[in-house]
Amino acid sequence: MASIVRAVRAAIAPLTRTRAFRRLGPVALPVAERIVRAVTGGRAQVSGLLVPSLTLHTVGARTGGFRASELMYTPDGHGSALVAGTNFARGRHPAWTHNLLAHPEAEITVRGRRYAVVAERIDTDPDAREAAWERIQRQWPGYRGYERDSGRQVRLFRLRLVRELE
Repeated sequence: MASIVRAVRAAIAPLTRTRAFRRLGPVALPVAERIVRAVTGGRAQVSGLLVPSLTLHTVGARTGGFRASELMYTPDGHGSALVAGTNFARGRHPAWTHNLLAHPEAEITVRGRRYAVVAERIDTDPDAREAAWERIQRQWPGYRGYERDSGRQVRLFRLRLVRELE
């Protein structure tokens, strides 16, 4: 089964780097993710068909309201998740990164299970940043190209597990 997933990823990954995907993805994927989340009670995600995915629950940096964002993540090998604020290679950082900077205590939902996490920014240390990108690239080849194409330094975070929530 793992070889099938790798083959599908290899076929689809180049499509995610096209202008068409970068234009349509930010509009279509959030809608599809909300529908699938509602139907499955948060146990499945569209993006989760290809890569490990989670729903990040944050407090809005400006509004203080609760926000949910579906994200690809990469396991860091130590029980934490790496997330990259690529924002489909757009020039601005995604809102969820601002939220984590303002309120690093957050929650994630992975396969229907909810966890408390603390976000640690890892892109301030060049060695840690490079190691994180290497790990992410092994999972999704070409993903770092979003950073190059965006013209900005993508914010990278480690979501460190605090505890499982009920």
